[in-house]
Amino acid sequence: MRIVVVAVVVLLAVGSGVVSAHSASKLVSAADAQTVDGLLARYNGSVPGAAIAVIHNGRLAFGRTSGLANLETNTRVTERTNFRLASLTKAFTAMAVMLLIRDRRLTLDTRVVEIIPDFPAYGREIRIRHLLTHTSGLQAYEDFVPKSASHLNDGDVIKLLKRTDRLLFRPGTAFRYGDSGYAVLAIVVETVSGRPFAAFLHDRIFAPLGMRSTIAWTPGSTMRHRALGYAATSSGFRPADQSVTSTVLGDGGIYSSVRDLVAWDRALDNQKLVDARLQQLAWTPALLDDGTKTHYGFGWFIERDPRGTRLYHRGDTTGFSHFIVKYPEQKTTLIILTNRQGGADDIAAKILTLPSLRVAAR
Repeated sequence: MRIVVVAVVVLLAVGSGVVSAHSASKLVSAADAQTVDGLLARYNGSVPGAAIAVIHNGRLAFGRTSGLANLETNTRVTERTNFRLASLTKAFTAMAVMLLIRDRRLTLDTRVVEIIPDFPAYGREIRIRHLLTHTSGLQAYEDFVPKSASHLNDGDVIKLLKRTDRLLFRPGTAFRYGDSGYAVLAIVVETVSGRPFAAFLHDRIFAPLGMRSTIAWTPGSTMRHRALGYAATSSGFRPADQSVTSTVLGDGGIYSSVRDLVAWDRALDNQKLVDARLQQLAWTPALLDDGTKTHYGFGWFIERDPRGTRLYHRGDTTGFSHFIVKYPEQKTTLIILTNRQGGADDIAAKILTLPSLRVAAR
């Protein structure tokens, strides 16, 4: 896998804004380098930008930034720029739950209604594991948001879920990816810990790992180096930074930078927060009641490819698009953060399937 890391680093080193990189590798063709340059060119200049990191053995093997974090102030993206992570947040929410499990304050089989008494009655059989693995059957809370709503929080999600009287399926019998379960998990963490979710994340995850600028953002929060989100139009880019659900924290409310995500990635590989057994459980596909294997653990999609176990997640929301792919057995991770809608996962997929990388992976 060392060869793969070098190959990725050299491919990404084409263009401007390189933070650091290993020396060149003869394994990388000029054609592949030109392809990557083309993939990233639209993030250069006075447009919403991108931050890219390749991490190996807990260290930043390569970092590249391009474009602007704020078009109005002409502020450039750097390795310290904080992007709203969208669904990349789910891995942090899952970790918060695992910390409570580690502390024996909670179990995977605890019923949600035991923690949240006013949880909808139709969900009385939903357990913590169902929320973590998207097997709860909860409907999408977004479907019940009234047009007059503004700045919803995680507690509001409980109220919205009461606007229906049924699940999509019996808990544990099917997989349906969505945001409702992770918003509920934020309330679980708050209730069990007695701390606001944002404070719990800071005290138990961000601060211990040295993630100094990472926060779960709420209106009024102070944040330096913040990227604003944008959407493309026929006449250029327009601000698209917030939506009514942007302040629901458990499913997508964390802001972070590639610099801080290096520390997060290192902590996962070295089991700094939970032990290896619990961490591996998070990286193991959940099983349905009939034994069918899903492709999701706790906050991560899970697959196998020629390199080994592949963990990944997209993060797409108003004004932002991200992708993370991690190979834990090789301690290698690729992260792409952008402050525009759409495109990050396509870039990652094309980078990881370039001929040089396919050859190096065998």
